[in-house]
Amino acid sequence: MAVNIRVKVHPVVLFQIADSYERRSQDNHRVIGTLVGSVDKQCVEVTNCFCIPHKEYEERVEADIVYAQDMFELNRKVAPQENLVGWFATGNEITSHSALIHDYYARETKDPIHLTLDTTLTNGKMTMKAYVFVPFGVPEATNGSMFTPVPVEVTANEPEIAGLDLLHKTKYMKMRSVEPMPDLTKVSEAANKLENMLDVLLKYVDAVLQGTEVPDNAIGRTLWDLVQSVPKMTTVEFEKMLNSNLRDLLMVIYLAQLTQTQLQLNEKLSMISVNNIREMAKIIQSD
Repeated sequence: MAVNIRVKVHPVVLFQIADSYERRSQDNHRVIGTLVGSVDKQCVEVTNCFCIPHKEYEERVEADIVYAQDMFELNRKVAPQENLVGWFATGNEITSHSALIHDYYARETKDPIHLTLDTTLTNGKMTMKAYVFVPFGVPEATNGSMFTPVPVEVTANEPEIAGLDLLHKTKYMKMRSVEPMPDLTKVSEAANKLENMLDVLLKYVDAVLQGTEVPDNAIGRTLWDLVQSVPKMTTVEFEKMLNSNLRDLLMVIYLAQLTQTQLQLNEKLSMISVNNIREMAKIIQSD
């Protein structure tokens, strides 16, 4: 596999790895498992994973291969679009057994990746690294392979972002629980968050113009792309578009509440019908 690939990991993968590490046997100092997802050109996207029972000794590794194959087949039935893309292990370094485990996954799929997650928080944070197995050596002579690091990042879709926002709020809650917010409250909170971010951005731009802040070319290019991505429209057109979206949102909320009311009414009517039938049955039996 080329070393110019990128690895994207979804948050649910990190949660499952951390949960597997917390539930591990006391005899194991780390856990390993299979990564599933998709490969698109030079990008590997990891969307799910599952742990594999194993034991490590000084000179060998014992893993339940049958369990791994069964779990992968079950996952294919639920999510047929997900393929085997590699394997993971907890820890912050490559061990002497990593090559043995990687050799198995290399037989199961082409060019698997290896993901490590430091669940012990050695550096004060959960460090994540990704590797590919790259051959090296002189042609027609002694050859070998080595784990080469590749860029890795966390990515999330809209439902995952909403879930992460709720989880982040529990950080400041004594009860460690939070209720989902109504849709209009989410819109209001997002608008306030956007306004605060724009204030920070304006302060940075003013500081750069006044010479009190050192300009950053990367930030400048990002701001330029951001400005160019904003659709060109007048104030009247923008207000019309915003009001139209708000009306659609209010209509969806109204229909959802109406459906909920109808379901509750149907449930009560069903209970009344059942009670009437029972009363009639008692009268018939008494006659």
